[in-house]
Amino acid sequence: MTDKDFEEPQGAEVPGGEDPEAQASGSDPQEGQDDELTIDDILGAKQNADAAAEDAVIADLESQLLNDLKRLQAEYANYRRRTEEQREIEVERAQGAVAKGLLPVLDDLDRADKHGDLEEGTPFAAIADKLRGVAERIGLTTYGAAGELFDPQHHEAIFQAPTAGVEAPTILEVVEVGYRLGSVELRPAKVVVAVPAE
Repeated sequence: MTDKDFEEPQGAEVPGGEDPEAQASGSDPQEGQDDELTIDDILGAKQNADAAAEDAVIADLESQLLNDLKRLQAEYANYRRRTEEQREIEVERAQGAVAKGLLPVLDDLDRADKHGDLEEGTPFAAIADKLRGVAERIGLTTYGAAGELFDPQHHEAIFQAPTAGVEAPTILEVVEVGYRLGSVELRPAKVVVAVPAE
């Protein structure tokens, strides 16, 4: 037998269970397990190029998603505003349609009142008061009265009467009162206008 037959294989354990290389270096096999990484070690570690590129892509995606979210929020706010405005317009349109249907009846009530047909205590006077109350509740208002200055934007002149002592066109008589519903003019006031005499 040669010396080679008696050589121990590499990495084989010697009696006593200890690694011969570990004994030779004088290091304890348990020593490597005690060197665990702390959070500070992990956070302070330098990133490799792949991790840095991945973080840049994630940051870019987050920025795009945030911009998309802001755009969607703005679009939704605009949609709500437009919807609310449209709803208000539709409500005013519906009220205007109802109010326009009432105008001829209110005109008849005004004529009956001028002729004395709506005196207190008559059954028709009570009905007229209720109908006028409904008109007021929906926001219907009248305008145009004798003595006011004539405004062609809101009054319709059906006749001009040259009158002495008048310095500016003035309403002399109201033939049909004008009606407004809120800020919307439903019908201009039809009036006789006194104009300065030449």
